[in-house]
Amino acid sequence: MLGTAQLKTLLIDELPRMRRFAYSLTGNKPDADDLVQSLVEKLLRKGIKKDIPAVPWFLKVCKNLWIDEARASQSRLKLAQSSAQEPTITKELGPENDQMAQILKAMEQLGDEQRQLVGLVIVEGFSYAEAAHTLDIPVGTVMSRVARARTKLAQLLAEH
Repeated sequence: MLGTAQLKTLLIDELPRMRRFAYSLTGNKPDADDLVQSLVEKLLRKGIKKDIPAVPWFLKVCKNLWIDEARASQSRLKLAQSSAQEPTITKELGPENDQMAQILKAMEQLGDEQRQLVGLVIVEGFSYAEAAHTLDIPVGTVMSRVARARTKLAQLLAEH
């Protein structure tokens, strides 16, 4: 097991990535922050083995927590899908506000599976194989979902 100090340092270093991934799952900032908090609490409580690649493990645990919470509360899932709340990141970008807001709104229109993969492959730069391993799905499924997500995003952004 990783030592507590090592785990805390790793969690702090990877916090921005975990927040982005959580946002890709939930579709809104408050739920993403709640999910990351649950994730960090669980990881600190349970620990992680030294031989496990940390980042994919963090993201896998995050995905599983989100699934558990979505099953427990269908209203949370509906809120994530219908939320029009704009994350604070767009307020910090200055002249790029409109473009970022359009991209985020387009991402909200993707299905959950596509949004997860856009977060991993396009935003985080994971390979198809890494994303497949993280989400426990075949590589071919990752490839087809990412291709469909890119097509849909391009279509949605072209409309604006």
